[in-house]
Amino acid sequence: MKLLSRPKSVGRDLSLLAVARAHRRGLGRLTLSFLILFVAVFSANAQSAVIGSKKFTESYVLGEIAKRTLNDAGVPAEHRQGIGGTIILWQALRGGQVDAYPEYTGTIAQEILKTDRKLSLNEIREALEKFEVGATEPLGFNNTYALVMRRSEAERLGLHAISDLRNHPELKIGLTHEFLDRQDGWQPLRARYGLPQQNVIGIDHALGYAALKNGSIDVKDAYSTDAKIADYDLVTLEDDLQFFPRYDAVFLYRLSLPASTITALRKLEGTLEETRMIRLNAEAERTRNYARAANLYFQGGTGSTTAAGESFWHKLTRWTLRHLELAGFSLLLAVIVGIPLGIIASRGGPTGHAILGFASVVQTIPSLALLALLVPVPFFGISVRTAIAALFLYGLLPIVRNTASGLQDIPRSLRESAVALGLSPMARLWQIYLPMASRSILAGIKTSAVINIGTATLAALIGAGGLGEPILSGLNLNDHITILEGAIPAALLALLVQWGFDLLDRVPTGILPVGFILAGTDACLPHRLGSLCSVRALEA
Repeated sequence: MKLLSRPKSVGRDLSLLAVARAHRRGLGRLTLSFLILFVAVFSANAQSAVIGSKKFTESYVLGEIAKRTLNDAGVPAEHRQGIGGTIILWQALRGGQVDAYPEYTGTIAQEILKTDRKLSLNEIREALEKFEVGATEPLGFNNTYALVMRRSEAERLGLHAISDLRNHPELKIGLTHEFLDRQDGWQPLRARYGLPQQNVIGIDHALGYAALKNGSIDVKDAYSTDAKIADYDLVTLEDDLQFFPRYDAVFLYRLSLPASTITALRKLEGTLEETRMIRLNAEAERTRNYARAANLYFQGGTGSTTAAGESFWHKLTRWTLRHLELAGFSLLLAVIVGIPLGIIASRGGPTGHAILGFASVVQTIPSLALLALLVPVPFFGISVRTAIAALFLYGLLPIVRNTASGLQDIPRSLRESAVALGLSPMARLWQIYLPMASRSILAGIKTSAVINIGTATLAALIGAGGLGEPILSGLNLNDHITILEGAIPAALLALLVQWGFDLLDRVPTGILPVGFILAGTDACLPHRLGSLCSVRALEA
């Protein structure tokens, strides 16, 4: 006796539809999960004044002082720490990404206004008005550049002034990257003094102090109000040719700011003498907390403050939410753009090769370089948009590549069955091919998500926040604990995202009956729980 079975073609087509529907439901749930997750993360930020700062301790502290001053005056304010060097912050100020930041008169003249003349404050203000930027009166201290050495080494060699370096070409000099290229930096300084040293390296400001302390370098550039000069028992070489101008600290601000904001900023004028600023810098480096050091300014005392400031858990929540916003929104954009590009690339030909080639080339660009390239673009500048755009570009390749390979791997026999169902090309793509390739697409999205979580730490370099913020702060303070405050949560977040995708990949979506028979075919169709393999019709 022969068991009755469906015709082979009908069985194959019904099987294909069943599996496709199951995968389509899974793809729909995946898309819905993305939308729910990222819409929940995004929230509109209230309009507030944005204070920027450079990547060194004093600038961080002044930024915190300005933030609290504005808040106490009833002006909502936020502080974007360590955005970058002079030119990056200046561009951000002109572009409206920051509203104010601490700067120094010598730097304004040399680096922003590009003049070698020693300008008065009134001349600086007149020149800045052309850019719709104003400047406060000096805060009360002059933080000039200086060259410093270990006291023991300077005494051994008999060095007291910068001119004395001419007789010691063997000395190794470590300078901050900005000082290497400034108009009032190393090259003009070397020409003025006739310095013969050739062993000159670029190094981070805080790490340079550690290198000087352990003897890796012999001389470094410093700011005269750096607390580490006294902490490490360093000696400042006299600027005997008076190369460096005055660097009176001021706040630059946009003239379009409300009068109440400008008035609040000007309350800081003349309130910080040099010794007091050195104490604040020392407090920041001792407590590893810039807000706590700023609190010492408002107490008006000379001892250490015990104010708690923002708790670690509150900061961690803020960093993590911003990190999720950066990585999540960029991933969503990469999914929206990457899947259609992957569909086109799956068809091969010059267009497909060009798409995959472009995505591959973007992936090879160093992340720091990509951020730097996007900053001068008017639409981006120093903002969250820049970080999201860079992360979006980095997240494209895994999604495009996996979408293309997933579609290309669909067996020819299944494509023929899809055609036999009488579906239009668009219906075949949406109802059959994309669901069948969903596992490969999901793997690409997972890879892109993990990459974005890790790369998003660099967003702090342009003031976009996230878990990179404590990492940069720790580098500035040369403090491993502070670095780990950002590094460990970022690593855990990446593992959590990967675990979430693995869990999503295991969730059953529309299970077919175990005994379902794909009559008359030897193919194995991919399914959420493994595969559905056909068996031939049984005969009695």
